[in-house]
Amino acid sequence: MRVIRKYANRRLYDTQQSRYVTLEDLRRLIIEEEPFRVEDAKSGEDLTRTILLSIIIEQEQADNEAEVFSNDLLAQLIRVYDMSSPLPLARYLEQGTQLMLEQQKRMQTQWKQAMRHSPIEFMRELAEENMRFWQNALNQSPHADDDESEDKKS
Repeated sequence: MRVIRKYANRRLYDTQQSRYVTLEDLRRLIIEEEPFRVEDAKSGEDLTRTILLSIIIEQEQADNEAEVFSNDLLAQLIRVYDMSSPLPLARYLEQGTQLMLEQQKRMQTQWKQAMRHSPIEFMRELAEENMRFWQNALNQSPHADDDESEDKKS
């Protein structure tokens, strides 16, 4: 795994390439699926999450047409942090985003090939896959067990 060191002057240093890098350089590594870890040069503390959030902020501010997080969505995410028993939101977001990316790649592949299925059949398969995903995600919810045990007590 590539190690990026963050110095007090906010500069990021790629130890593998022996050069300073920018958030844009790190964004490219992410797109290329190159794993990396950002650590504080002095303490060794893992700063990867903070840097990833900075990259998202930079992306959101760079192009208003490419906004992913609306004001309403951001407000809802903030409310999740204030819940007494927060939802396992990270897992749902990770799985949902992974599913979306896989489907996007699959759709691009399908359109590039001579279509062996009709577009309607392909969309039906995607809809079924989405349904299975959300059914599984809801069944895996830690609160689903609580609901079942509550029903059994009644």
